[in-house]
Amino acid sequence: MYKLLKEVNNFADGTKTEKVYGASKEENGVITSFIFNKANTDYRAFKKEVLAGAELQDADGNVMTDASAYIGTLP
Repeated sequence: MYKLLKEVNNFADGTKTEKVYGASKEENGVITSFIFNKANTDYRAFKKEVLAGAELQDADGNVMTDASAYIGTLP
């Protein structure tokens, strides 16, 4: 199972930014996180496994029903 990671910044002027920057995989209690970078072997495995049917959750923990469409938007 993979879960997207989100960075949230709240600024003094009241503005807020949110950025999805990576994903994590939980296996036997071990969490591996990685950034979206083509050179990263964990990232390449993530894309391959999600396209093959591995579960992907958004940053809020909701299962993404069309994860392959999301993967198509990534570098």
